[in-house]
Amino acid sequence: MTAFEEPATVHAFRDDALGEHDAVGLAAAIRRGEVGAAEVARDAAERVRAVEARLNAVQVHGEVPAHPTTRMGGAFAGVPTFVKDNTDYLGLPTGHGSAAFTPRAARRHAPFARQFLSSGVTVLGKTRLPEFGFSPTTEYEDAEPVRNPWHTGHSAGGSSGGSAALVAAGAVPIAHANDGGGSIRIPAACCGLVGLKPTRGRVVANAQSRQLPLDLVSDGIVSRSVRDTAAFLAAAETYWRNPKLPPLGLVEGPSGRRLRIGFLLDSPNGVHSDPATRAAVTETVATLERLGHTVEPVAPAIDAGFTDDFLTYWGMLSFLLGVTGRTLGADFDRRRTDGLSRGLRETYLKNWQRTPGVLRRLQRTKEAYAAAFRGLDLVLSPVLARTTPPIGHLSPAVPYPTLIERILTYVAFTPVDNVVGTPSVSVPAASATDEGLPIGVMFSGRPGSERKLLEVAFALEADRPFRRIQDL
Repeated sequence: MTAFEEPATVHAFRDDALGEHDAVGLAAAIRRGEVGAAEVARDAAERVRAVEARLNAVQVHGEVPAHPTTRMGGAFAGVPTFVKDNTDYLGLPTGHGSAAFTPRAARRHAPFARQFLSSGVTVLGKTRLPEFGFSPTTEYEDAEPVRNPWHTGHSAGGSSGGSAALVAAGAVPIAHANDGGGSIRIPAACCGLVGLKPTRGRVVANAQSRQLPLDLVSDGIVSRSVRDTAAFLAAAETYWRNPKLPPLGLVEGPSGRRLRIGFLLDSPNGVHSDPATRAAVTETVATLERLGHTVEPVAPAIDAGFTDDFLTYWGMLSFLLGVTGRTLGADFDRRRTDGLSRGLRETYLKNWQRTPGVLRRLQRTKEAYAAAFRGLDLVLSPVLARTTPPIGHLSPAVPYPTLIERILTYVAFTPVDNVVGTPSVSVPAASATDEGLPIGVMFSGRPGSERKLLEVAFALEADRPFRRIQDL
C-alpha cells in the first residue's frame, strides 16, 4: 500500500460504551447500569462520524438525544440504531433514495417504525438506499455510492445497503432493513451479517406495499449476531402478533431436533452460481451433515418463466411510482429518476398487456414452492449467484440492457420468497472471497417457520463463529 492509498477495510470498533457488544449485550449492559443510554448514543454518533466519510451510509442524521427514553422491558432499550430512508420517521424527511423530488419531513411514524420503536431503540437517523429500493446495490448516477466496510472498493448490497454498512462497520449493533426482492438478505450477504426476511404478515404490513396486488415487502433488521435477529422478532411479536401465524416467542439457541434440508447450487432461472459461492454452499452442507442433519440435493421449484414475470411486476412498480410520484413531493419529475427506474418503466410499457397473466402466475408460484418442500424442513441455497461485485458494476449509470442482464444473473435466488411470502435468512458462510469479502448462504422455509431458520442459524454460528471485521 502506497502512502496515498487508503486501507480497503474500515470499521468503528473501539474502547467506548458500545465496545464489541451486539444489541442484546448492549441492552443488558444498559439495564445493569454499566453504561448509560445517553453515553451509548453519543458514542454511537461518534462512531458513525468516524466511518461515514468512507462509507457514505447515512442519508439523514437525527438529533442525538441528551436523555434517551428507554422503554421498560424493551429488548433493545437504549440501543442506538437507524431507520431506512423509505420508511417515515416523525420529523425526518423520507427520500426513498431518489433525486426526482424534494423530500419533506414526515408528520408521523410509519406503522413499522412504531413497532420498531416499541423495542426501546434510540434512532439516530436514516440510512441510504438506491432509488425506490429497486437495485441490489446502493449506488447512484450523481452521488457517492455506499461502500462495503470489508472492502470499500466493493458494493454494500442493496437495497438496505446503508443499514448493512453501518452495522458491519460496528457503528451501531442493528439497523432497520426491508426486503421486496432480497433487500435484507442481499446486503447481509455482502457485508457478513444476519438478515432474515420474515413471513409475510409476521410484522406489521409495510406502508408502501400493502395496497399493491402482490405485497412483496417485509420489514426487519440486519444484525451481527443471530440472537439480535431472534430478539427483534420476539420484541416485534410482543408489540403485535398475527393470529394467522404460529407464535414465535424468543428463540435462544440451536435445537436438538434433526432436520431434513434440501439444497441447490443453481437458480430456478438457470443461472449457475460462481465457484466461490458454490464452495460456500457445499461447505455449509458438510457442516450441516456433521451436525446431524440430513441434507440432499433438490431441483429448483420454480418455472424458468418466473424471472420474466417478476421483471414485469418490478417494471409495473416503477411505472406506478412514475404516475403517483407527486404524492411523495410536489416537484416530483420522473425524468429525474435514474437509469434503472427509467429502464424498468419503459420495459413495462412495452409489455403491460401481460399484466393479468403475470399476476395470476406469480400468485400460483406458492403451489410449486409448497410442492418442492414436501418431506423437507428447509432449503439451503446461495443468497446471490455471484460474489460481491466492485463499485460500478451494477451502477444505474450502466446502460439498461447491460445492467438488467447483470442484475438478473446476480439476484437469482431471493425474489421467490418475496412472491410466495415465505421466510428466508442469510447467514455468513465460513469461507470468504480471495479479497476477504463475506459470502452469504440462505435458508428458506415454509410460512411461519422462522423458529427453524433461527435454530439452524444459531447452530452454524455456534459451530464456527462468524468472521469479525475488527479481527482483520
